[in-house]
Amino acid sequence: MRALGDLEAVIMDLMWRREHPATVRQVLQHLTAARPLAYTTVMTVMDHLHRKGFLTRVKDGRAWLYEPAMTREEHTARLMHDALAEAGDHTATLAYFLARMTSAETQALRWLLRQRPGGRS
Repeated sequence: MRALGDLEAVIMDLMWRREHPATVRQVLQHLTAARPLAYTTVMTVMDHLHRKGFLTRVKDGRAWLYEPAMTREEHTARLMHDALAEAGDHTATLAYFLARMTSAETQALRWLLRQRPGGRS
């Protein structure tokens, strides 16, 4: 899974924070408060995000209603998995990753591993 481009990341951040699907116009209205963008630019980027599998859409009258195809956490987990898959030495890569974790993150990881089938109770 590829990383998102700058505007793609801004749009996905907005979509992940929304509780309901949004049209291109609704996204545009929110984004233009920070910087001027053309409707067609936002429409093109959201269409690309749909084709890449980041957004789903359904027709609502003449407009499309978009919503995330996965949660932010699912997306992040996929990026992490893809990064590990590219590593030559998985054990070394995981060791470096674990060395950077806080103690709270380490505790959460230990708890999660115990919850897996075959994990210690």
